[in-house]
Amino acid sequence: MQGRPPLLNLTENMLVFSYIAGKIVIFIDRDTCLALKRRSERADEMETVQGQGQLKLFEELLAEYAGDAGSLITILQKVQEIFGYIPGESIYRIAGSLGVGPAKIMGVATFYSQFRLEPVGKYLIQLCQGTACHVNGSERIGRAIEDMLGIRDGETTADGLFTLKSVACLGCCSLSPVMMINGDAYGSLTPDKARSILMEIAAGEEKAG
Repeated sequence: MQGRPPLLNLTENMLVFSYIAGKIVIFIDRDTCLALKRRSERADEMETVQGQGQLKLFEELLAEYAGDAGSLITILQKVQEIFGYIPGESIYRIAGSLGVGPAKIMGVATFYSQFRLEPVGKYLIQLCQGTACHVNGSERIGRAIEDMLGIRDGETTADGLFTLKSVACLGCCSLSPVMMINGDAYGSLTPDKARSILMEIAAGEEKAG
């Protein structure tokens, strides 16, 4: 097989096969495949979007962990620290450095909620949707945030300031309903309290800028 191997074969089914060099290596759902297909079509993403300083750090990271497939999670964490997310092209580069299939890298990156495959805003809002938070009104909090910011779950505001992301559980059940913004927890939320927190952040950015 010449050139870059195909990552996926899309079908109309919920589950699709991912092929590397003609061998089935992983099952991933259709939405994940579509997302990966879009990123794989942007092969020059890193060169066109990322700065030279970031690329240098990335190259050094690949050299440090070359062939060490057991450190995949650490590598992905460091890639996200460098770029703020995991660029699609980096998946191919990591795979080549470790000697594993790109689908394996994508499988790990999509399995753990800590990893992001799209750029996010300066402030990442993680809204807990765990059982305790759900019972205590997390859906109302989410609607209030969406209405205030004019975005939906998984989206980023036009000014690049906020990204909203619902998560399964933040492990802060005693504070429910709770959200985290860049790692800081805000608990016992009401719609008004959530809006007030975001307004304060936005006001601080406007004052600083």
